[in-house]
Amino acid sequence: MATKTYSIFGAGAAGLYTAWRLLNGKAKNEVAQAKQLTKGDTLELFDWGRYAFTDNDGGTREPGARVCTWHYKDDPNNSYLEVGGMRYSYWGGEDLGPKSGGHRLVTTVINKLGLDQYSVPFNESTNPLYYLRTKNMYLNQITSNNPAPYNVDHYGASDSPDTGFNTVERLAVTAGSGPKTRAEWCDFYSNGVIKVDMPDTSAFKKGDKLSDIGYWNLMYDQLGPEGFSYTADGNGYTSNVINWNSAVAFQANNEFTPGTEYRTLTKGYSYMFTALFKAIVDLAAEKGIKFNYQPNTRLHSILKVGDKVRYTTATRDNPNKKNGTFFTDAAWMAMSRYPVELVAQATRYEDVEGVDVLNTSKVQLYLEAAVLQPSYKVGMFFHEPWWADNSTNPPPYPAQINSYEVTKDVITALGKEGFPQAYLTIMENDTSIMEVPFASTVAFIKAVESSIKHRLTVTEEQQLLGAAERNTIGPSVTDTPIRQVVYFGNNALVQGEKKIYGLLAAYDDEMYTTFWRELELGSDKTRRVPTAEDYQTLQGPREPSEAMIKMLRAQLAAVHFGPASDYTMVPKPLETRYMDWSLPPFAAGYHAWAAHYDVCDVQQKIRKPSSLNPGQDANIFIVGEAYSNDQAWVEGAYCTAESVLNDFFGIEPLISPVNYPFICPCSKA
Repeated sequence: MATKTYSIFGAGAAGLYTAWRLLNGKAKNEVAQAKQLTKGDTLELFDWGRYAFTDNDGGTREPGARVCTWHYKDDPNNSYLEVGGMRYSYWGGEDLGPKSGGHRLVTTVINKLGLDQYSVPFNESTNPLYYLRTKNMYLNQITSNNPAPYNVDHYGASDSPDTGFNTVERLAVTAGSGPKTRAEWCDFYSNGVIKVDMPDTSAFKKGDKLSDIGYWNLMYDQLGPEGFSYTADGNGYTSNVINWNSAVAFQANNEFTPGTEYRTLTKGYSYMFTALFKAIVDLAAEKGIKFNYQPNTRLHSILKVGDKVRYTTATRDNPNKKNGTFFTDAAWMAMSRYPVELVAQATRYEDVEGVDVLNTSKVQLYLEAAVLQPSYKVGMFFHEPWWADNSTNPPPYPAQINSYEVTKDVITALGKEGFPQAYLTIMENDTSIMEVPFASTVAFIKAVESSIKHRLTVTEEQQLLGAAERNTIGPSVTDTPIRQVVYFGNNALVQGEKKIYGLLAAYDDEMYTTFWRELELGSDKTRRVPTAEDYQTLQGPREPSEAMIKMLRAQLAAVHFGPASDYTMVPKPLETRYMDWSLPPFAAGYHAWAAHYDVCDVQQKIRKPSSLNPGQDANIFIVGEAYSNDQAWVEGAYCTAESVLNDFFGIEPLISPVNYPFICPCSKA
C-alpha cells in the first residue's frame, strides 16, 4: 500500500490545529479511514519563520503567527505582554444550551491539552477611562450634565460611545427579534435587511440588504459626523467602524450578546501553540508517522499535476526565489489573504502543465472578500504601576481596573485558607457571583453575603477580598494615536523580589499604525530595508527609537495626568518593544468581511478553491482566520480547519456542530 504525504504551509493557529487533528481525529467511515494518516505516512509542517516551540530550538519569537507573547527580557518566568492576539471567549460547555456564547473550539483545545490550570480571566474594566478631544472622563461620569465633547444629535454624547452601535443595530435587530444562535446569525449575514421605515434624508431604505451596505456608510448616515466620530473614537478599535459588511458588523458589535467572559493563559497566550506543537510531535511518534517540521521555508507556488499536488518552496533568506519542487497528496494553505496572494502571483508564472486553482477570476474575487486590517502594538515594562490609584504617586486619572471576581481558582484558594465550605459551595453555583466583576469592595461583599445569606466576619472579608482582587486589564481609550492602553500588571509566573509591571502603551489598528511607523527609526536614520522585505513579524518584537518612546510617554501622560501634562510624568520604561502586523508575511493583524459578498458562500467555497472552478478538483485547501466566521480570533482559524477535516477528510467533529456550525452553511433563501 502506497504511503501518503500531507503538507501544511503555515505554523500558526490553523496549521498547528490541522496537524493535531490529522493525528488525533477519528474517521467517520471506511472511506474516511483510507484518508487517515497511518504508520509510515508523512506529515509536513512548513513555517516561514522559526517559532520558539521548545526551549533550545533557535526560535526567534514565541509561537502563534499573529499571536505573540513577549516576556520581560525574553525570560518566560518574567512578566509578559501580548503584542498580538491576546485572549479568547470562554465557553462553559454544552449544558449552557445552544445560545451560549464563547469560543468553543479554543476552550476545548485548551482543556484537551491540559491547560485549564493556566486559564485565568482577562478582566475588562466596568468603568473605563476615556481621553477624548483633550477631556479626561470615566464612563460613569458621562451624563447629560457632563457629556462627552461631541455635538451628537439627540443628546447622544450623554451616554456611552458604544450607544452608536446600538442605534445603528436597531435598524434590523432588537433584543426580542434579533438572531440568538450562531446558525441564526449566519442566516442574517445572507438575508438580513433594514426592517424600519427610513426617512427621506437617508441614503438607504427599508428592505435594503445589509450585506450590501458598507458599515461606515450606514453609521455616518444614521449618526451624523459627530455621532460617528464619538462612536469611532470611544470604541477604541478603528477596525470596528470601517466600511465593512454591515450584516457581520451587527454581530461583531452586538449589544444583545450575553455577557462574555474573556480569558487568557498565565504562561501567555502563545503557550497554547507551544503545547499544540508538543502534542503533534508526541502523537506522530506514537503512531509511527513521520513528522517533518521545516522552519524558515515558505510556499512559493502550487499546482495540481496529475493526481498529486506539485509545490515549490523558497527560503526565508531568499523568499522570492524557489529552491525546490516537491509533490504531496494534499496541501493546506494555513495562511491569511496576503501570503495566499503571494503564492498565486508566483504560480501564474510556472511553466509546468498543471491545474492552477488560485488564479481564476472567481477565486481572485472570493480572496478579495477579506479586508486586510493593519494593527500595531507597543509594549512597555516598568518598576511600578504608575497608572494605578495605589501607586506611589497616583495620577489624577488612574485606570479604573481594580475589581473583585470569584473564579474557580479563587474558590480553591479560599478553600485552602479555611473559608467555610458551605459558603464556597453556594458561591460556586451562583451565576450572579461566579466570574462576575465588581468594581467596589462594598458591592462585592454585599453580593456575596446576599448569596450565602450570612454576614461575613472581618477575617472572612479579608480572605475573600485578598483572593478575588484583580488589577488588570482595562482598557483605557483615547482618540490620540495610542488609541488603547491595556494594563497587564505584574503577571510573572515566578514572583521575585523586584516586581515588573507591563502595559500595552499603544494598541492601534487601521490608519493609526502609520503614525508610529515613521517614529520607529527616529529622526537621525535613513530607511534601509523596503517594506516588502521587512519580516519583523517573524523575528519578534523590536526596540523603537527614543523619539517613539518619548511620544508614547507624552500621550500616556495626557490620558492619566490630563492635557496640560508633561511626558516626564510617565516614568522612563525599563524595556519597550513594538509589533507592526501590517508588515509581511501577514500584512494585517486581522481581517474583516467586505460588503457586497455572501460571506456564507465564500466561507464554504474558498476552503477548497478548486470548487469555484468548473471541472477542477484539487486537494488544495485554504484555512485560517481570514475567511472564517470568527475573524480576528484564533477560534476562526480552528473552525475553518475543523470544517475542512470534517467535510473533506471524514474526520468526526471535535465537538458537536449541531448548535455551533464551524463555518456558515450556504443560505437557503
